Amino acid sequence: MVVEKGSGKEEGINDSVEAEKKGEEMGYDEKLLGFKLPTTAKMFLACGTLVVFFLLYGVLQERLMTIPYGPDGQMFTFSAFLVLNNRVVVCTVAFAILMYQGESPRNVAPLYKYFGISFSNTLATMCQYEALKHISFPTQTLGKCGKMIPVMIISGVLGMKKYQSKDYIAALCITVGCAIFVLGGDTAPQSGRKEDSMFGILLMGGYLFFDGFTSTFQEKLFKDYKISSYNQMLYVNLTSAILSFTFLVAGNQLFDAITFTMTYPASYAAAFTLSLAACGGQITIYYIIKNFGALVFATAMVFRNVVSILLSCIIFFHPLTLYQWIAGGLVLGTYYIHSVTKKRGAKKPATEQENEGIEMKSIVVEPSNSKI
Repeated sequence: MVVEKGSGKEEGINDSVEAEKKGEEMGYDEKLLGFKLPTTAKMFLACGTLVVFFLLYGVLQERLMTIPYGPDGQMFTFSAFLVLNNRVVVCTVAFAILMYQGESPRNVAPLYKYFGISFSNTLATMCQYEALKHISFPTQTLGKCGKMIPVMIISGVLGMKKYQSKDYIAALCITVGCAIFVLGGDTAPQSGRKEDSMFGILLMGGYLFFDGFTSTFQEKLFKDYKISSYNQMLYVNLTSAILSFTFLVAGNQLFDAITFTMTYPASYAAAFTLSLAACGGQITIYYIIKNFGALVFATAMVFRNVVSILLSCIIFFHPLTLYQWIAGGLVLGTYYIHSVTKKRGAKKPATEQENEGIEMKSIVVEPSNSKI
């Protein structure tokens, strides 16, 4: 049921945030730890948790897709079924949390807006996987590390936040630094094995646009409707499940996937474990976007590539190269200078800030009302 404007919408909003208001006097961190975490600590903890879930998801997915099942050594090849299974598990968990918190499960925002997020996310995924067939590894890396600037541009177009030129410069330096860090080590694949095509570059551009639009529109939905994380998670994944189901049926893969999992139950056990990791990741993503914004989420996704390289260096004893040390210095130096600049700007009188038209949050976001 789509909630129309008026009293029905207001009532839905009140139901949606009622559970969160119960914890305003004491955040979850204060209840569990006995003290309240600083906002910056919450941000870094959430981003670190997200990186862990993504790394876990990658390991579980590779394990599922590379282990043979049965005496004939059958391989699980139904990646679209994994997407559907992830959506169903996340919907179930989100609904259970809503019920536990006493929150109404009805949609707060119009359903077409949830579909918009799901559709843009689907397009981003399709562009990403298709682009990998037509571009080289360095171009792929630039794409993975270039998520911040599209988010900033789209956020400005949607009228959510205005970023200054120094913010774009900082984002560009971090993007370049992360890309050099990934490409400058012995762990990076040799370039030149695949030529870049214009079609592949256009697909990568489409991926960056739709990926940035997805997280930015999620943030906008939080602000426009005062919606809770689990309500949005429920309906975005519900609409995504409908899209995934449609694609599976259209591709004649649904019944084959179900037959495979029934024949080899161990494959579904692995798929279910993968979905739990995806669920944990989604809960963290929605928390980050709601409390810190789409730009912090994009920054965390960029740093995930750096963390992967660092873990590889530690596990396989690969020393960092000179280029990686320089890139690390560029990223950390940019982060430090931008943080200092932001703090100095925050000390200016409010009237001076208004005259300068400062209506932006920097890459190091510190919102005042973020409760875990």
